[in-house]
Amino acid sequence: MNRDLPREPLGERRRDLLLDLSAALAGALLVTAAALVGTAIERRAHTLYVRWPPVFAQWEPHVGLGTPAALVVAVAVVAYGPPLAARLPWRALLWAAWGTATAWTFSLALVDGWQRGIAGRLTTTNEYLRVIDRFHDIPVALRDFTHHIVSHSPAPWPAHIAGHPPAATLTFVLLDRIGLGGGGWAGVWCITVGATAPVAVLVAVRVLAREGREGGEVLARRAAPFLVLAPAAVWVGTSADGYFAAVAAWAVAFLALAVTGHRPRATGLASGLLLGLTAYLSYGLTLFVVIAGAVLLLGSHRLRPLPYLLAGLAVVPVVFTLAGFNWWEAYRLLVTRYYEGIGGTRPYGYWVWANLACTVLIVGPATVAGLRRAGTAVGTAVAVAPLRKGLRGFSRTAAPETRLALLVLAALLALLVADLSGMSKAETERIWLPFAMWLLSACAFLPRPRGWLAAQATLALLLNHLLLTGW
Repeated sequence: MNRDLPREPLGERRRDLLLDLSAALAGALLVTAAALVGTAIERRAHTLYVRWPPVFAQWEPHVGLGTPAALVVAVAVVAYGPPLAARLPWRALLWAAWGTATAWTFSLALVDGWQRGIAGRLTTTNEYLRVIDRFHDIPVALRDFTHHIVSHSPAPWPAHIAGHPPAATLTFVLLDRIGLGGGGWAGVWCITVGATAPVAVLVAVRVLAREGREGGEVLARRAAPFLVLAPAAVWVGTSADGYFAAVAAWAVAFLALAVTGHRPRATGLASGLLLGLTAYLSYGLTLFVVIAGAVLLLGSHRLRPLPYLLAGLAVVPVVFTLAGFNWWEAYRLLVTRYYEGIGGTRPYGYWVWANLACTVLIVGPATVAGLRRAGTAVGTAVAVAPLRKGLRGFSRTAAPETRLALLVLAALLALLVADLSGMSKAETERIWLPFAMWLLSACAFLPRPRGWLAAQATLALLLNHLLLTGW
């Protein structure tokens, strides 16, 4: 099987490289502007509530136990990742991706040390493990959950518990029930599960990009090193949002399998179950409906799995509703709490664009360049083959590169909707991890991957060693 994408003429390659570098530079300038403007706002008004704008972190250069390991993983992936990703058998590649992503994430987390980097992350004032004892009777806790969301309610929930549906907290309650209690196990859970997200993205990209056409697997293989060596790993280890990203990613991966004819009943049901769970892990992840819509558009068997998808999708909401938790009421109360607290103080006019600077930091310069190429791929496809037959006909005849670009741009659209909503002001370096995983696959469009991989690894190492992140 040919592992290479079609080669462009030399002049076009040089032009595209210049445009890629320009896009990466634009991303760097956006981050710089967000840092400078944010610092000025903090000095004048103190309304951002982050110590190192635009990310929730503080300046604290340091090294730690994970430093040597992180350097080894980075060098190994840069040197050997692209050829191994091209040659390994597919299943071996998936296992290698999970193992490497796990090693990379653990290494970065351990730069801060075991306690500060992993075991203590989910035990701080606003985190989930602070309320484990309040869920000794789970049915009662669920029925009473909405009564403690607003800040002035009796015994209000800490910020993260109030800011998410109860499935997020219940995850750690259930871990505690089976003997895996405490911050160490919680941190290991988030990293180990979160590191499966790149695998899910690879599965989805492979089946969707190759649907009816040769060459789709090449794109997945080219994306693999970038997915495992992402700067996003700084925040996957350790925050619960890394775990949320994996659940959402597998929901999309199973949907991709279902709509391309891979055991549509089982995979459709699994996708529905995970999509339902995703909505009860984080309110904002309901925006994954945009990405799911793109997957349905790209699938040639989109109707067969729909009954099973919808059946699975109903399970989690029905269970929580019967248990007494009202999702819509909880979200309404959350909006009230959000604007009563620092969410109402943080300036929308700054964060609506500074959030995008946070995104540049978690996806890296390579992804910014890849997004430019994704936009170009879709624009070229539309220009060459206008939508005369509608979106359905266009999606069926689209080349693998165009199909991948549509999936990436759907994730970008979901992220932009979250941004414009005003409910994601700051801390998006962790909150938007689920969307970032899909943006990273745009790196498959980049030629000469080693240079871009080196840039990705360098950014992650600098972030983790120069800043003490809040998550």
